[in-house]
Amino acid sequence: MSGAAQRSSPSALFALLALIIVGAAVALALHWSMSPLLGSLVGMNLASIALYGYDKQAAAKNQLRVPEKVLHLVALLGGSPAALLSQQLFRHKTVKPSFRISFWLIVVVQIAVVAGVLWWQHHPPSWLPEALRSSLR
Repeated sequence: MSGAAQRSSPSALFALLALIIVGAAVALALHWSMSPLLGSLVGMNLASIALYGYDKQAAAKNQLRVPEKVLHLVALLGGSPAALLSQQLFRHKTVKPSFRISFWLIVVVQIAVVAGVLWWQHHPPSWLPEALRSSLR
């Protein structure tokens, strides 16, 4: 292993891999005249599947593992549906209590944020200027 490879963090390496997958998905979404937000969500979910699949294989072969914080970050940024699917599909990360608790907290936070945004769209606060309030409806 080269000196640079020894100094690089596994977190940075796998986060870069996820970023490349997300970037490709966003580029394809833009190419097909789709929303870049949709592209980023698709990319995060594809990255989630790829990272869980790799980590399961790496665990069996005693290779470089994907840090849990990277798996959680990808889930937090929108890859939680594929993370849940991958946990079941690969039978991976389904037993460790600390991982499961963190994962489900991420899901609860995401649901709360989505619910809050939807509620705010239908009940904009009165302190917002009328132009903004009407644009939310």
